[in-house]
Amino acid sequence: MGSYPKLTARDVKGIVAIMPTPVKEGENHWRSRNVVDLDEAARGADRLVRDGIDMLLVNGTFGEASTLMWEELKEFSATVMEAVRGRIPVFLGATTLNTRDTIERGRFFHDLGAHGLFLGRPMWCQMSEEMIVHFYQDVAEALPDMNILIYDNPEAFKGKISTRTYGELAKIPQIVASKYRSVLAGIVNDTLIADLRAVKGNIKLLPHDCDWYYAARWFPEEIDGCWSSGACAGPAPVVALKKAIEMGDWQRAKEITEEISWAYENFMPQGSFVAFHVYNIAIQKARFDAAGYIKAGPPLPPYHVVPPTILEAARECGRRWKGLQEKYSTGG
Repeated sequence: MGSYPKLTARDVKGIVAIMPTPVKEGENHWRSRNVVDLDEAARGADRLVRDGIDMLLVNGTFGEASTLMWEELKEFSATVMEAVRGRIPVFLGATTLNTRDTIERGRFFHDLGAHGLFLGRPMWCQMSEEMIVHFYQDVAEALPDMNILIYDNPEAFKGKISTRTYGELAKIPQIVASKYRSVLAGIVNDTLIADLRAVKGNIKLLPHDCDWYYAARWFPEEIDGCWSSGACAGPAPVVALKKAIEMGDWQRAKEITEEISWAYENFMPQGSFVAFHVYNIAIQKARFDAAGYIKAGPPLPPYHVVPPTILEAARECGRRWKGLQEKYSTGG
């Protein structure tokens, strides 16, 4: 399969859902092989498209990108691409510990027909600003007809991408968007404002679904989409939020956002993003399983060792989201 026509930042909008990799029950031992539930992967990807998401990101953190064996990752990625059948753009995660492996994965995903790469930077050593820019330049040079959506996670990649670096990355035509984490708890801060100025419309900065309303109120032209893990617990609440924002119904958008925030209550242990990231994969998968929209299954080793209290808090978040999914699926 060849790649699809290139996208631009203007094409990245709406709900950008991040999908978990379903793992078979009982297959999270170090001896386990062929652990991905491919039937559930196909069903979940197809259901997300039919229920209204606009773009799909695969092979992220709770997509088990760090724990799947390469053959498992290839088979899972091919299953998702086949299930989506070109109905929406799909960006496949190609993050590795080095540039050469990333490019090799990117070539395989290009041949699968992916619209682009969902791409964090190598994180064994903390990278300088110059290293970050050079890394993305190298990938873009090696894969000139693949778009790139940056994975900007300050915990996973040892720091947030700086405003100056965003300005340099915006000069790389293939980079069209960023999974952005700088707007927290409804606060539109100076960093977001500076980063929007730096990218000059060349990179779409995507806030979290909890923050979409707040950012869009300030920047309705620039912020016309969000990234959402919650969509994989059921996209109906985020679809309702999208419609309210598109209609300029800010009161309804605020009300939906407050409900979504309630569903995330106690999602982060001790309210700490640093603590959350220790158990990120297990927390997300426990939430998805409790919500019941996609059966995510267990986290893979070594990230399967989690305190029961943290898992129960995650399940409560999933149960709350399930209630919202039911409400908004029936026109609530």
